[in-house]
Amino acid sequence: MANTDVKDLLNAGVHFGHLTRKWNPNMAPYIYMERNGIHIINLYKTAAKVDEAAEAMKKIAASGRKILFVATKKQAKDIVSSKAAEAKMPYITERWPGGMLTNFVTIRKAVKKMASIDRMKKDGTFETLSKKEKLQVSRLRAKLEKNLGSITEMTRLPGALFVVDIKREHIAIKEAQKLKIPIFAMVDTNSDPRDVDFVIPSNDDASKSIDKILSIVTEAVSEGLTTRQSEKDAENKGQDAPATEAPAKEAPATEAAAPVAEAPAAPAVEAAPAKEGDAPAEA
Repeated sequence: MANTDVKDLLNAGVHFGHLTRKWNPNMAPYIYMERNGIHIINLYKTAAKVDEAAEAMKKIAASGRKILFVATKKQAKDIVSSKAAEAKMPYITERWPGGMLTNFVTIRKAVKKMASIDRMKKDGTFETLSKKEKLQVSRLRAKLEKNLGSITEMTRLPGALFVVDIKREHIAIKEAQKLKIPIFAMVDTNSDPRDVDFVIPSNDDASKSIDKILSIVTEAVSEGLTTRQSEKDAENKGQDAPATEAPAKEAPATEAAAPVAEAPAAPAVEAAPAKEGDAPAEA
């Protein structure tokens, strides 16, 4: 994975922070300067932090765990949903369902309910319902799909969380902290970086900035998944190899036995003791 280019971050507007009067003092180490009443983020630190986060996310993906992407703000929804889908990772772009992590069992029940409605439509049970019941079931299915459709494949708690705008997604942050789930996040100058394990100081309001950071991290996640798949393929080949080589190894044994059988002729009565004497030598 190539290192992030500072010029690319600059062109995407990643360096623009919030108004100076809205800043969080804990973001001071990541601020380069102030210009026209706006804080400017140090892009050299951003580049280092995003590379660090991308490497960590790559390892999580390679281990087989899921990374849940969270962004409910308007300018980030479409970007996060498309990038996360490309990386085959779950995402939340509508309202954060309370207890999504801390009450995961209940969330899974809702997902199973959605699956049961789909089965009803396939096996014809849905057609036996009254018009009013059909309408109610269809509305429930649409609501579940809107809120939970992207996490249907997430059968256990995620290995990490990636958040855009930690102030807006503070409930998700609190739940992840309670369960000690690693948090990766784009953190603007008005947010507290102490709530995040892997801080990416960046502009979390501009679409171009969000797209740039998401492109870097999702590419790393895809690389991690590719690495995991190649390791699986190598393991499968390793397991199949001994089975195919077994007959080839048995062939010399039969050839080695031939000279013993063709030894100089001896009385049949003496042949039996000779075999008994050979047994201890083999042991």
